[in-house]
Amino acid sequence: MLIDVVEVRPTAGHRLWLRFADGATGEVDIASFVQLDGVFEPLKDPAFFREVRVDPEAGTIVWPNGADLDPDVLYSRVTGEPIDLGAGRAA
Repeated sequence: MLIDVVEVRPTAGHRLWLRFADGATGEVDIASFVQLDGVFEPLKDPAFFREVRVDPEAGTIVWPNGADLDPDVLYSRVTGEPIDLGAGRAA
């Protein structure tokens, strides 16, 4: 799949509004699928959570501590499309 995130805006709580390179948009609640511990623990702080930005080289969102999320997972969460795990793989 690998469709880049091109815009991100924090909304309420641990929710982010995302726009992807193909024009798809929507909100995701990060806390619904990411455990907020380890590298993600700083995201518990609302001020830190709002420091999210798009890393154009990685094509996804990142926080100042280096935490990032897979753009395919984000795209699937926004669009409801399943992640294609079988592309080019033998069964």
